[in-house]
Amino acid sequence: MPGGTGIILRMQPIDLLIEARWALPMDDAAAIGHAALAVDGGRIVAIGAAAALAARFAPRERIQRPRHALLPGLVNAHTHAAMSLLRGLPVRGPLMQWLNETIWPYERRSVNAQFVRSGTQLAMAEMLAAGITCFADMYYFPDEVARLARARHLRAVVGAPIVEARTPWAADADEHLDKAARLWDEYRDDPLIRPYFAPHSPYAVARPTFARLRRLIDQLDAPLAMHLHETQTEVQDSLAAHGGRPLTWLGDEGLLRPGFSAVHMNWLSDEDIDLAARTGISVVHCPQSNQRLGSGTCPVGALRSAGVNVALGTDGAASAGALDLLAEARAACLLASQSTHEPGALGAGEALRLATMGGAQALGLAGEIGSLSPGKAADVICIDLSAPACQPVGDPADAIVYCAGRGAVTDVWVAGHAMLRDSRLLAFDPEELATIAREFPARPQVGAAA
Repeated sequence: MPGGTGIILRMQPIDLLIEARWALPMDDAAAIGHAALAVDGGRIVAIGAAAALAARFAPRERIQRPRHALLPGLVNAHTHAAMSLLRGLPVRGPLMQWLNETIWPYERRSVNAQFVRSGTQLAMAEMLAAGITCFADMYYFPDEVARLARARHLRAVVGAPIVEARTPWAADADEHLDKAARLWDEYRDDPLIRPYFAPHSPYAVARPTFARLRRLIDQLDAPLAMHLHETQTEVQDSLAAHGGRPLTWLGDEGLLRPGFSAVHMNWLSDEDIDLAARTGISVVHCPQSNQRLGSGTCPVGALRSAGVNVALGTDGAASAGALDLLAEARAACLLASQSTHEPGALGAGEALRLATMGGAQALGLAGEIGSLSPGKAADVICIDLSAPACQPVGDPADAIVYCAGRGAVTDVWVAGHAMLRDSRLLAFDPEELATIAREFPARPQVGAAA
């Protein structure tokens, strides 16, 4: 070729190139300005400067978001999705009074498979629109949750509930355990659905059942999660009944290990925190639910200083109200400053990491999601930071947590599959969602079980 080198540079064909004003990788790398993300086959191929990636790749689709921040999909590490239908119930603490007088009587009377399908569908649409690409659920009829999430292409970690008492799903602890094992067998190799064992709490499951559960998870190498140290009363009752704090005797039962997620963890001693660190468990912080019910505050700073992985969860909509992980991140930051009397004790960037990599690690998915790292699944979201409330943008993480809100989420992909485009849900029919909402009263009737 006269006047040239004769070398023809071939650009690599890929499925998708997303360009944004900022990218927040959440893998300890700094935010990238004027960034791009290359996606092919549902996985991240590269991340870097937009100009460099545009010269390297030939995308079949190119999305330009010049006013947006690009970050990993949010991971809701604890919720009860179907309880979106119970949002209208009154919330009156303390926790056990609310459960005994309001939640459990209603569930015994009214919850069935159709209730779970309807409530979960509403919750999944809400979470996707809020940038949540993966959620860990703990509720009755988990098989329905798994099927629905799989059909909608949403990543879900589905817990099979285990309690001693009769529930809408099973008659006793034996049936709960048997059904949980069947759920594990059905979904253990699914690329989007990850099952786990979900004993409700130390006060709802007897120690012989925990012993049987320990043998089961040893055999299957399965994860588990449970509500733990949620209230001061729970800890006091455990001392009276077992002669030890809940975390201590669960450790004696051999249940504490990596893959164990302790949800809430509001009332902790220094010894509890040390035990959590030594056993490698994760903690799921649900700040808004805890504050609304007056249950207490998780000592996030002390846990993280000890090396404990911390994630964020919304809990159920019946207590939290909205399934909004960005609001949970903001609440976590504010509570950290209040409890330590130190402004910025938990920074916005750190809170976003709890909502992404922290959740991925808690759910055993850190190798698959949680950061914008090459090789990981392309669970990705875009957040518009152009609104006057966000201006001027100094630190994009601060703008996301303190200014933008879930309404600024414009685009969502799960494993490279578009789920939200220009703030419009692609996987859900708005009229179908409206029909579900009309079928359930805004204020469900509370009364004794039939």
